[in-house]
Amino acid sequence: MTNGNSDADYEGIRPDRRDQAEAFDAIGDSYDDAFPHKEGQVSAGEWLAGALSPGARVLDLGCGTGVPTARRLTDAGFEVVGVDLSKEMVRLARANVPEGTFHQLDIADLRPGGPADLGRFDAVTAFFSLLMLPRPEIPEALRTVHHLLVPGGLFVISMVEADMDNRAIPFLGKSIRVSGYLREELHKVVEQDFEILKESSYTYAPAISDVPPEEQVFLCCRRRD
Repeated sequence: MTNGNSDADYEGIRPDRRDQAEAFDAIGDSYDDAFPHKEGQVSAGEWLAGALSPGARVLDLGCGTGVPTARRLTDAGFEVVGVDLSKEMVRLARANVPEGTFHQLDIADLRPGGPADLGRFDAVTAFFSLLMLPRPEIPEALRTVHHLLVPGGLFVISMVEADMDNRAIPFLGKSIRVSGYLREELHKVVEQDFEILKESSYTYAPAISDVPPEEQVFLCCRRRD
């Protein structure tokens, strides 16, 4: 995984996240076994479903297996497009949510002028996907989300509250690299591009994992125009 990229680097190349993708390819179905409830994610998804107009178009960044978010939003009648680095997660999402459209892509591919143009969306979700980036890339990723949203579009993001940058941690028998912010700093980063409408947090530990309990923060936001 690339360390300490500048904005110019992010705009010019596709970051190398093969190690992250391969870890999630190997994790596969065991991800849902380890995280069987996802109360915070479900609650934030319900908020979004209630705030959107019928037929809205939603992008699920880091869609994983498609459960619960893409599944819930397609059941509510929304047009859902999901992207994930992992080809195995994309395969599972297509099987679990055949009504959705799923692509194996990096968020860097979706930047303005990037190699993939999926159009504009009424809402974007990023449940624990941006924490897979080094900290220097997170503000640029948020600007990409802003670009992908229509004016007034909604954005739901979840992060783990932690002061770390691109740190390797054990996760379901694999090693992944993650970043995080303490709450006040997370607000500052997000509020550059979005108005925070609602916040919630949950203490959560995977059902089968060597990872200790973590504080998960969920922010429901609106694009600043």
